[in-house]
Amino acid sequence: QVQLVESGGGLVQAGGSAKLSCVNAGRTFSPAAMAWFRQAPGKERELAAAVSWNGGIKKYADSVKGRFSISRDNAKNMVYLQMNSLEVGDTAVYCCAARRGNIRDYASGYDYWGQGTQVTVFS
Repeated sequence: QVQLVESGGGLVQAGGSAKLSCVNAGRTFSPAAMAWFRQAPGKERELAAAVSWNGGIKKYADSVKGRFSISRDNAKNMVYLQMNSLEVGDTAVYCCAARRGNIRDYASGYDYWGQGTQVTVFS
């Protein structure tokens, strides 16, 4: 089975950076679009960033454009989210997600999910 495991969350001061990693520790499949979603307390889950199988297509939420960068290493079954210029509003649980085929910008479009990692940005 597919097993997505995230790492890299924690406490970060506003203006700082953090890098999240997600590994598929289970069964792999291709082509697989990968994404990072986030959910803040009291808010709906939203897409932060998504990347196509070959990395050629990337999609970002407007709120993170220019600050976040998604990348992947298929040889290592890894996907990353580099987060710069973090803001208090970026505080959320960040979850890695995967689906077969093209990227989607909605959570129900993804079949596989990790448990999530907390990112807390303080001022």
